[in-house]
Amino acid sequence: MIIAVDGPAASGKGSLAARLAAHYGLPHLDTGLLYRAVGLRVRLEGLRANDTDAAISIAESFDPAWLHHPELRNREAGAMASAIAVIPGVRKALRDYQQHFAMQEGGAVLDGRDIGTVIAPMAEVKLWVTADAAVRAGRRFRELVARGQHVSEADILADLMRRDANDAPNMVPAADAVTIDTSAMDLNAVFARAVAIVEERARAALAGDGVPSC
Repeated sequence: MIIAVDGPAASGKGSLAARLAAHYGLPHLDTGLLYRAVGLRVRLEGLRANDTDAAISIAESFDPAWLHHPELRNREAGAMASAIAVIPGVRKALRDYQQHFAMQEGGAVLDGRDIGTVIAPMAEVKLWVTADAAVRAGRRFRELVARGQHVSEADILADLMRRDANDAPNMVPAADAVTIDTSAMDLNAVFARAVAIVEERARAALAGDGVPSC
């Protein structure tokens, strides 16, 4: 079973996807990290996000080892990821990696922006996880402060709004995705809702197509 978890930044989709993967014993890929890794490489090589050819070249030579860089979840890496993610050539270069991961034997859980529409439109379960922008900013603020970073919640909100605008062309819910608004939900409630959706889809797949339940 492939589970696609899409939505805007700091909506809680990453935490949910990781927990679903652990619950069902499936491998998990945070696809946003791929863009962060490429964006970080662009910055570390002294280049700018608008250097399209260089960004595409780096994406085409993507190395999974980059996913372990200690600066990958910094605020700057997130900003670079959003900037290079709008480059069609970068998206194309990373698409094969994501699709190969999704199609591995036994299934997988992937979270990102366009998993259910572009990467794995055949996914049995598609979730669209969202939350109010102010709520998302508060979550990201607490996360970064816990990591020892000195940040402003107002600046983070402004960054999220810019990222939402940049990501908008590639951030559309799949027609058959189920929306979970996490604005007023705790992690346990979000997880319980997601599991109920997965189980419902698994039963439907088993009854209609003979696809084994996860």
